[in-house]
Amino acid sequence: MPIPHPFTERLIAWQKVAGRHDLPWQKTRDPYRIWLSEIMLQQTQVTTVIPYYQRFLSRFPDVMALAAAPIEIVVEHWAGLGYYARARNLLRCAQQIAAVHGGKFPKSAEQLIELAGIGRSTAAAIAAFAFGERAAILDGNVKRVLCRQFGVEGFPGSTAVDRSLWALAESLLPDSDIETYTQGLMDLGATLCTRSRPRCADCPVSADCVARRDGRQAELPARRTRPAVPERSATFVLILNNRRLLLERRPPSGIWGGLLVPPEGEVNQVLASFGLLKVSQRSLPPLKHAFTHFRLTLQPVVCEVAASLVVAESGLVWVDLDKAAEAGVPTPIGKLIRQVASVRD
Repeated sequence: MPIPHPFTERLIAWQKVAGRHDLPWQKTRDPYRIWLSEIMLQQTQVTTVIPYYQRFLSRFPDVMALAAAPIEIVVEHWAGLGYYARARNLLRCAQQIAAVHGGKFPKSAEQLIELAGIGRSTAAAIAAFAFGERAAILDGNVKRVLCRQFGVEGFPGSTAVDRSLWALAESLLPDSDIETYTQGLMDLGATLCTRSRPRCADCPVSADCVARRDGRQAELPARRTRPAVPERSATFVLILNNRRLLLERRPPSGIWGGLLVPPEGEVNQVLASFGLLKVSQRSLPPLKHAFTHFRLTLQPVVCEVAASLVVAESGLVWVDLDKAAEAGVPTPIGKLIRQVASVRD
């Protein structure tokens, strides 16, 4: 039997004693729960994910329940987590599992990667935790750990560096304890080998860490030079009739796909398109929100209208102002609605 790498041995021993063991998606072999947690944890902190994960499970307890759900309901239960393509892919994946695999998750990373929204690292994590498959993960946290530990130069997102990191990750796999090792990598990157202020004194593998030896924790992994982030602006019209707010559902794809938002556009044009008579109008302070590839300045305008629009048109809905912030709206829109509600109380 091959001798495990010292990095691998130390990480497994550390995880068993000091790693995380009480997260809601641990202590289970249920691939549905593991898959759901892995998707939610992409670019999202554990503390943020936990309440969403629990609420999502209470509404969609298994993959067949999710596969049968309308996209609008799925997106509403995702509202606030961001990166909404994940929610759309989650539903598509559940539907694939129901239609193609009879409601059963494939058991290998090679098959899992064929499903919507599941990349190579996520497929390996599901296969390892649910089925004990010996497969390498390589998410952002793991890349940081490996780049620092082994002194890997270059931007991890480049093709050549990515290829070398995958080869390194696979070479470190243990012959047993794959679940513990995989969780250990996740725990190390999330709790000790963090992007800023890494806790090197507590790290189980710091003795051989190149970044610590050379004082290069801030340099590794190398960062990509980013161009200037584009700035955009949009006016959102918060139309009120008494204490009801008019919202419309976004198209399934694109920014905030499937979520409810106030109508967007020039105030008078928006009101005219709905045949509404304005009683009062006032502007709220602008709100900035950062997306992955641009920054958006929301220009909110509150308009009280004389009569209620009959929302026979698909996608429009009147929502009680006191409940609108929780009605499946994006995070910045929720902030605007709470601001309006607080002023009117």
